[in-house]
Amino acid sequence: MDTRQLRSLVAIATHGTFARAAEAVHLTPSAVSQQIQALEQELGVLLFERSSRPPRLTTQGSQCLDMAREMLRLAEDTKAGLRGDRISGTLMLGSVRSSALNLLPAAIVQMRHRYPALKTNLQVSLSAALIADVASGRLDAAVVAEHLGMPPSLRWSPFLREPLWLIAPHGTPADSIDSLMARMPFIRFRSPVPLANLIDTEISRMGIVTNDVAEIDTIGSIVTCVRQGMGISVVPHVALQGAEDEALLRLPFGRPQVVRRIGIVERIAAPRGEVIARLHEVLTQVCGEYGVARDVNAQNPDGGSTA
Repeated sequence: MDTRQLRSLVAIATHGTFARAAEAVHLTPSAVSQQIQALEQELGVLLFERSSRPPRLTTQGSQCLDMAREMLRLAEDTKAGLRGDRISGTLMLGSVRSSALNLLPAAIVQMRHRYPALKTNLQVSLSAALIADVASGRLDAAVVAEHLGMPPSLRWSPFLREPLWLIAPHGTPADSIDSLMARMPFIRFRSPVPLANLIDTEISRMGIVTNDVAEIDTIGSIVTCVRQGMGISVVPHVALQGAEDEALLRLPFGRPQVVRRIGIVERIAAPRGEVIARLHEVLTQVCGEYGVARDVNAQNPDGGSTA
């Protein structure tokens, strides 16, 4: 087994056919086919179901693909470390798909400009799945909200502490939050993420019965609906960065105003710890006044979740 065989395997899975994979790795299709056959003989398993068109990975092939990607990334990182280039290689990064994605692309672009040798591979999923992938090593780090039940092998470092706002369409007369939420149509954030639970818990604690007119699973879509006059809602500060959002009525949500925290989860003995620390620094800068400096002694959260 060598890295050339593994690169061909990954290329086939990425591009779908042996011919396209051959172009990607600059070989002939027959050479790629010979590499895969040699790999199959060495491992003693079939990696592809060749009776299907295009060829489909077998169960063992899927397992081997995960191994190949990890081995290639490890080889790349090892070469970078031997060269003394610590901020290089590929950072396998995950993120929740809520408003955290408003911040992460800008940070990734800044990291790319600062460290041209560093590559990022971003995967978007739910918090629980991302935390499991970090714990298993499939991801180097992930951007998630503060989360209960963090495995002891992981460290969560917040980079954002932001307030939540009740927002209403332009021209809505200013009133108390209780009055607005009791009489105006309410757009509820409905998603299996900590932020949705945080909002629902505070509404229940305040004893307010809302007039729900919609349940939407993305914060960006909720803000758009409020802009167009559909109703009111509760969103985090990071969701209100556009010039068109300045006209919305904003009132502090909760008594006292509720805040949520977003951070980076990584393994305590993270092999890409230096890169992750630099990313945390950039994210803190992107967050502006609500950015949270990294605490090098931080461990996983041990109290009630605020996000």
